[in-house]
Amino acid sequence: MIRLAIVAPCYNEEAVLRSSATRLTEVLRTLMEKQKITDDSYMLFVNDGSRDNTWNIIKALHTENPLVKGLNLARNVGHQYAIYAGMMQAKDMSDAVITIDADLQDDLSCIGQMVDASYEGSDVVYGVKTERDADSRLKRMSAQMFYKLQHKMGVDMIYNHADFRFMSRRALEALSEYPERNIYLRGLIPQIGFPSTTVDDRISERQAGESKYTLSKMLTLALDGITSFSMKPLYYLIGVGIAFIVISMIIAGYVVYSLISGSAEHGWASIMLSIWLVGGCLLIASGILGVYLGKVYSEVKQRPRYHIQDFLD
Repeated sequence: MIRLAIVAPCYNEEAVLRSSATRLTEVLRTLMEKQKITDDSYMLFVNDGSRDNTWNIIKALHTENPLVKGLNLARNVGHQYAIYAGMMQAKDMSDAVITIDADLQDDLSCIGQMVDASYEGSDVVYGVKTERDADSRLKRMSAQMFYKLQHKMGVDMIYNHADFRFMSRRALEALSEYPERNIYLRGLIPQIGFPSTTVDDRISERQAGESKYTLSKMLTLALDGITSFSMKPLYYLIGVGIAFIVISMIIAGYVVYSLISGSAEHGWASIMLSIWLVGGCLLIASGILGVYLGKVYSEVKQRPRYHIQDFLD
C-alpha cells in the first residue's frame, strides 16, 4: 500500500475549508478501509498568503482531525507555486501525491481511480475534464480558448487538464530536478516522461465562495505557459516582419506607378494609418520580446520560489 498525500492550495477559502476537509476525510477513510492506502495517509492544506481566516481554520482542523496537516507560506506566491510547495513538502513524507483545488469541484471518485492506475504502473495520472456543465458559459469558452491557444503555440500539455493529478514519489523527485523559477506545472510535468494515463473528471458546482481563477488570471497563466515552453511567438514576429516588407514593396510599386501615370494624390489618412499600424505592431513585438527577456531576468536571479512560515505535521 502507498502512503497518499492529498495537497490542496488555499487562498481565501474559509467558506469551503471545513466542508472540504470532511469530504476528503471520507475519501481517505474509504480508501484505507479498502486497503488501497496506508492508515497514515493525509491531506495537506497549503495556505497561500490568505487574507481571511483560512490559516486559523487549517490550524483548528489540524487539532481536530489527525488526517489534516497544514503548510503556511510567508506570503501569497500564486496558485502554481503553492501547489509546488505542497508537493515538495509532501514528497519525502509520502509515496504519492494528489493535487486538487480546495473548493473540490473536481470529481472525488477519481481519487480512487488514480490510486488504482498507480498500482497498474502509472507514475502520473491526469484528471481530464469531460463535463463542465457546472461552469458558466464564459468560463467554458475561455477555457477552450486557453487550451487551443497553448496547443497552437506548441505547448506540450494534456488537453482539458488543469491541476487535478496523481504523481508518484519517483515523478516528484524528477520534478524537483527542474530548476526554473517560472513554474507552469501543466506544461512541466508532461516533460518528465514517466508512464502516465488519464481519468475522466466531471466538474461540480462550487460549494461556497467564489472562484479565484478569474479570466485575467487565466490569460496570464496562458501567457506564462506559452512563453515558458514555446518559441513560436518569436518566429511569428519574423513572419510579420516579412509580411510588412512585402506590403511596403507593394506600396512602393503603387507609388512609382502613380508618379509615372500622373495620378498621384496626397493622402493624409493613408499615411497616418500606416504609421499607426506599423507602430502598434512594433509595440506588440517589443512586448513579446520583453516577456521573454523578463523571464530570463527572473531565472538568472535565482531567487527562492517561496518561504515556509509554519508547518503543522
